Amino acid sequence: MGGSRRTLSPALAEALHDGLVIPAHPLALDADRKLDERRQRALTRYYAASGAGGMAVGVHSTQFEIRERGVDLYEPVLRLAAEEAEKAGPDRPFLKVAGLCGPTEQALEEAAIAAGLGYDAGLLSMGGLSGWSEKDLLKRTEAVAAFMPVIGFYLQPSVGGRTFSFEFWRAFADIPNVVAIKMAPFNRYQTLDVARAVCSSGRRDEIALYTGNDDNIVGDLLTTYRFAVDGGIVEKRIVGGLLGHWAVWTRKAVELLEEIKRCRGESHIRRDWLTRNVETTDANAAFFDPANGFAGCIPGIHEVLRRQGLLAGTWCLNPHEALSAGQAEEIDRVYRAYPHLNDDAFVKDHLREWLGE
Repeated sequence: MGGSRRTLSPALAEALHDGLVIPAHPLALDADRKLDERRQRALTRYYAASGAGGMAVGVHSTQFEIRERGVDLYEPVLRLAAEEAEKAGPDRPFLKVAGLCGPTEQALEEAAIAAGLGYDAGLLSMGGLSGWSEKDLLKRTEAVAAFMPVIGFYLQPSVGGRTFSFEFWRAFADIPNVVAIKMAPFNRYQTLDVARAVCSSGRRDEIALYTGNDDNIVGDLLTTYRFAVDGGIVEKRIVGGLLGHWAVWTRKAVELLEEIKRCRGESHIRRDWLTRNVETTDANAAFFDPANGFAGCIPGIHEVLRRQGLLAGTWCLNPHEALSAGQAEEIDRVYRAYPHLNDDAFVKDHLREWLGE
């Protein structure tokens, strides 16, 4: 691939390290399971208006099937989101992240598409490469990072990820142009491995830690990691989140992160934050459907957006992907239990504008 290596602008790098709400962008379909461009654009407008600091498109929440031959939605969906982000013109840095998948050649092809559309970084999935060694995956990361900024992704094994060694993440952190790592193993031990590996790297100050742990969002955002490294003490925080969970109730997620930032300097964590962590996890359980092995995680997000009027239905490209039995009732329950977590009133006030009506 020709051209010089792309890097984050100073403003984007500063914003990334300060901490951003980055929703994982869903895919809007009509009843025929075709792209609903109007609602796809409305979703991006919603995220920008909510105060999100970026968006991740072409990721799991956007449905990996967009890449399949005959579907061919990867470029169109990334383009729509980029156009709307540009039109919104938020008066702050707005990080556009593209999901990158597959073997090295495919990941580089997707990176070229994303860069051509103005995307700032690539979230590099390790999924679907179970036969690759850790060394192979590091070489793949080096190749992509030589082209554009990379955000690493530690995905839980129960939904297609795999367990990596501390040594893998230590070497990963040393790769130039790796700018962040999203930790989503849903496992405290494995999250700790990544944090310790980054703190042990000479590039520690160049890498931002982001949570994707939907079972511990608030807890992660309140945590300071502290390690003894080379005779000294190194501290690092998880500064923000890149989350499918934040694709809904996004305005409240922005308020949550800003409130956490304000209290990070306090010597003691308020006990109500622990309660908020449990409430958020309970809501996520309804949306992401862990009771059924996460089978309804994408339709669960769609269902919340449908109730708000942003989506017309819960359709997915895979017709077998649907709400699990009892999942709608679980969403009813968390709506009743935690009314302070939803942003329905905000969406209602702006929906017609976002839909272009």
